[in-house]
Formats: sequence, C-alpha cells, structure tokens
Amino acid sequence: MKPFLLLAFIFTSCLHQGQSNNIVNPEKIESPVQKKYSGKIVFLTKNIALDNLKDSDMLTSAQFQENGDLGIHAFFDNSLVNYLHQLEPGWTVDELIRNGNYQFAFYVDGKLIYTENLNTGAGTPENKKIKTALRIPLLSSQNEDSWGRYLWMRFYMGHDGIDALTAGKHLLKIEIRPYLKTPEVKIGSLISSGTIILEVSQKDISEDQIAVQPIQPNSGWTVSSDKFDPGVIRNLNKKIAENRFRDITGIAVIKNGKLLLEEYFNGSGRDSLQDTRSVGKSFSSALTGIAIKEGYLKSENQYLKEFYDLKVFKNYSSQKNNVTLKSLLTMSSGFDGNDEDSESPGNEENMYPTENWVKFTLDLPMTENKPGEHWSYFTAGVVATGDILDKKVPKGLENYADQKLFQPLGITRYQWQFTPQRKPSLAGGLRMNVLDFAKFGQLYKNNGMWNGKTILDKAWVKKSFTNYFADNKDFEGYGYLFWRKVYPVGNKNFEAYQCSGNGGNKIIIFTEIPIVIVITAKAYNQPYAHSQADKMVQEYLLPAVMMGNE
Repeated sequence: MKPFLLLAFIFTSCLHQGQSNNIVNPEKIESPVQKKYSGKIVFLTKNIALDNLKDSDMLTSAQFQENGDLGIHAFFDNSLVNYLHQLEPGWTVDELIRNGNYQFAFYVDGKLIYTENLNTGAGTPENKKIKTALRIPLLSSQNEDSWGRYLWMRFYMGHDGIDALTAGKHLLKIEIRPYLKTPEVKIGSLISSGTIILEVSQKDISEDQIAVQPIQPNSGWTVSSDKFDPGVIRNLNKKIAENRFRDITGIAVIKNGKLLLEEYFNGSGRDSLQDTRSVGKSFSSALTGIAIKEGYLKSENQYLKEFYDLKVFKNYSSQKNNVTLKSLLTMSSGFDGNDEDSESPGNEENMYPTENWVKFTLDLPMTENKPGEHWSYFTAGVVATGDILDKKVPKGLENYADQKLFQPLGITRYQWQFTPQRKPSLAGGLRMNVLDFAKFGQLYKNNGMWNGKTILDKAWVKKSFTNYFADNKDFEGYGYLFWRKVYPVGNKNFEAYQCSGNGGNKIIIFTEIPIVIVITAKAYNQPYAHSQADKMVQEYLLPAVMMGNE
C-alpha cells in the first residue's frame, strides 16, 4: 500500500474508532476553558456565560448565603445521549432521552448526603444530544427559573444538606454520572466532578425563639399533664428560628385527647386561620360518611351515573357508568386526571381557570384503568363529590357541613374556598385555626365520637383508614381521602393516616398510639415541604412526646 493511502486508512480507522461510542455528533469542544476543565465541575457566584468564563471566575471557596448566588459549570467530553448510548447501545436516540438523564451526587465533608436521578424531563432534548457543557444555577438571588434550583433545594432542604452545612467551613463535592432506566436503573461512570469550600455563618437566635411556648388559657381543650422532652422541642424551635425548617406557622400535639403542645411561628397565632390546601379533601370524606349515615346517600358504592346524565358531557364512554363514589374517594376513578403530571388533561391547574369545575371533571376522557384499579391523585374528582353532596343534603353543603360537623365540634371560625358557582370546594383551601384542625383529627382518633356524641360511624372511620392500594410499592397507601404514612422512630414503626396539603400541612392521626399531630405551614410548591414536615414528626415531635410510652 502506498504511504499516503496507508495514512488515509489509519486516519479513517481512527475517526471511526473515535465515533464508535457515539450515536450523534456532539458539539465541538473549542473553548480553551472547556478543554482545560473537561470532566470537571467549577463553582461560581456570578452568572457568566461559557464564552466569557475565565480561570479567575472559578471559586475554590465562598461565603455561603442562602439568598445569594451559587452556580456551576459542568464540563464533559461527550454529550448525554452518547453516554447513555454506551449503557444501552441498541436503543434509539428518542428511547435514550425518554429514559435517561444525569445523576447528581452531593457530598459534604466526604459524606454522601443526597443522590438524585434527574427527572427525564429536565433539560431539552436538543441539549442532551449535543451539549458537552452545562451552566446550572443552584442558588439565585434573581430567582432564575431552573431545574438546578429545585435540585439544590431537594438536597439542601429535603435531604439533610442543611443539617450537614452547619456553621463553619465545609467541603461540598458534586459528582455527575449518566443513568438509564432499562427498566432497572443503570448508572454510568463518573463524567464530571468538582469541590468548593463553603463557609457558613452562625445565625443569631434569641432565647425567646427557642423556648418551649406555654399553652395559654381558653384553648377549648383540657391541658395534658403528661411529660415531654423539652430539650428536643427546644432543638426543634431552634431549627425553625434558624429557617432550617421553613415557613412553619403552627404545631399542636394532642395526647390521650388532651392538649400537650401548642406552638406558633412566623407571625402566626392561635386565632390565625391556616390555609392548609388539600387538607380540606379529608373533610369531603367525613361529610360523605355523615350523609350516608343520615340516609341522604345510599352508600359509597353508588355510581356517578345516579347523580348525572353522563351522556350530555364530552368524551362519554360506558366506562364512566362504572365510576363510583368510592373510586372518587380513593383517587381511583379511571378519569384521565393526574395532578402529579403537568401534561395530564385532568390536572387541577387546567380546572381552576374554567367556569364550571364539575363540568370540567365530567367532560374528561377515561383511561384504560377500571374504577378502583389504579391510584392517581385527582383533585377534580373530589370537586365532583362535593357537588353530589351539595345536591343531596338539605339546604346545601355549606349549611350541612356547619350543622353536622363544625358546630358539633365547636368550630365557629372557618373559611371555605368556593367554586365558580359559589359552592364550597372540597378540593382544598378550607381555613381554620390549628386547634380546630386538631379537633377534626381527634374526632377520627375517637372513632367518630365527640363529647359522647356520634358524628361519624365507627365503620366509616375504619373504611377511611384502610389502605386500598397495599400492592402499590410507589407509596405507602391511601384510604378514603386520607394518606397512609409510617413514621420510623428508632426500631419502631408508627402507622398513621393523615390529611395532607400543599405547603407541608398535616393532620396526623396515629392508629396505635394515642397521638394526633397538626402541623401548619406555608412552604407552598416547595420541593421540601412534605419531607421537612415528616422529619419534624419523626425526629422531634414523636421522640419528644412519647416519653414513658416506649
């Protein structure tokens, strides 16, 4: 072979070999900075584009400010799709993008704190095909919209990052790998990593903010004489004051039917009407039970078609005839509605702008799932249960709820959210004070009794506190508009059924211990809202109030 032909053959072979791990051609790496830092993550406290990035911009240490700016540039030697292709060479580009993304791992002082397989919807498909560098804001004083900020908040607030970054200096390390669901999760090799020393300032907290708050007179409850661990509650209060548990407004603990603990934060007080969002859904369950007890409804097994002419609504199918009240109460009606999926036709955010929320619900198409089969969080379905109640009970739902539930519990101050037709919305938004929410929880703890009077049948409480989805491994369970939750403390597990609302709002009724806990909060739409409430219960409130009950 002639020399020039031999050279051409070698060049072509090398080119093909170099592209053998690629399914698409990534962008060329031409920036000197990108070439120098390939496989590295660099940290910045300014928003600087890659083309303008200099060595002097990159930080080895920084003063950490929760309301400041912190971001990263991550540099790779290939694009995400090509990394995923190495994990599953037989898949198409679309299959790889649909089932894979980056995995982020956060370490503090050498300890792994949090790992997240980034949602496959984060980032654009085009960037995943060609990009070999990413700018990711983690903290932004300008509230820059970015999946990176939510990733950081899940690490920092939702998964103990804030506890690891105590006052002093800490080494933060971030590692990035590709991952692919195949259906098992495959994790690729490390493709980028970097470290920074963060200096965290001590927060100035007063004794008044930490001290256990005494229960003031005229609570409407008998005050408990049971002991609790004040040191644990002081530590909890300190974390709330330091903003390590955020936007908490109230806490109440009822033990053996008596008020053991009552505390307020962030300008809230006993008289404050708390907006607990979807906590109100559980009131729909209670009112349905009362209406059945009094004969205004036959049972929860009645069909939707008994209350509406379903054929006059859009997307009619025979499947709609099989929808029952029970399937609405258990979030398993089969309507094409999923509040956890922004693309779902029945997502609640699509309902609120419409003129008639009930019509919106009944117009929805059905999925292939039979009623009662598949759980899917569906707010619009609860609106329909409220409308049915309003039609069937005397003088309408607003009057009925006041006469049959609120007045018997001694609840006189509350505010409904209303539908566009000025009917009480059972989707959520019912406001009352912390101690009145505690009455609702204690009613269920008493198996439907209050001051010697039966408000709810014991059998209805039992049905409400039954897990109808024990075979669903994706979550802990669901009853009649009550969530099942298990709180591990030490070597024990404490089962509860709870009302739960956006922001981290909870009414928690434990099934085997004599405890009801109310937490109200305003961390609306924050990724840490529910996890911080769970942590407060698991690591502080239960250990503190269960003294002598182990």
